[in-house]
Amino acid sequence: MTLVRVGTSPIDRQGLFAVTDIPPGTRVVEYRGEKISKGESARRLAQYNAYIVYLNEQYDIDGETLANTARYLNHSCDPNCTVEYTTETIWIVALKHIRAGAELSCNYGFDAREYDKFPCRCGATICCGYILGREYWGLLPALSPEAPPSAEEASTCLEACSTSLPPYGAIY
Repeated sequence: MTLVRVGTSPIDRQGLFAVTDIPPGTRVVEYRGEKISKGESARRLAQYNAYIVYLNEQYDIDGETLANTARYLNHSCDPNCTVEYTTETIWIVALKHIRAGAELSCNYGFDAREYDKFPCRCGATICCGYILGREYWGLLPALSPEAPPSAEEASTCLEACSTSLPPYGAIY
């Protein structure tokens, strides 16, 4: 049974929406695509492929194919889904009860490098303003609604930890 459909999203053009109520812990949809090496992943990311997702230390999944319905999952700072990794696959799993018609989302988990290039439009009341893993929110300077910080303003906060950040990429 298909649990999701693609539809128009207020977050970013298209998104995934629940067709029926989905209980917490449900494997909603598999993130499908070509299993590629880290080197190939870096090459494709440099060509602006936005659908590369971390699988393990050796491989990533390139979910650019239209057969990958999960590619329409948008980022949210207050997500209702998470990612579950198995040896060979990536599943999108409900974190909480999702009502029919609700948009599914997860936190993409981007690191803090160049965070200002990835503004967030999730609309969550706890939105930090950027597509950024929650563990990096404390590294951001105090945000002013009138003037978000530039990369230069944030560099002081990030300098101390930049060597310990995981590699940048579209990692859930």
